[in-house]
Amino acid sequence: MKKVTSADSLITISHYRNVLESEGIEAFIRNEHLSGILGEMPFQEVWPELWVRNDLDLDRARQLIDAAITDESPPESWRCKKCDAENEGQFAACWKCEAPV
Repeated sequence: MKKVTSADSLITISHYRNVLESEGIEAFIRNEHLSGILGEMPFQEVWPELWVRNDLDLDRARQLIDAAITDESPPESWRCKKCDAENEGQFAACWKCEAPV
């Protein structure tokens, strides 16, 4: 078992796990329930962590997560195809109608 990454959000880690599992890589989350002790321990010690079961999947898992991070938000402003609203580059969905990029 190897640690792939950690994040301050369980939602983010769950998304990354889903990305890996959709590609056939078995992954699991550690520290899933430690947010309740935040403040008692250093915050990075209780962040959710994503691990792969098979050590040979580590490099591919990191590549998939890097690609997922890159794909999440466009780098430039964009116009919504559904409602024609102007959106800043950090948004992966339209602020007005919530349509994806």
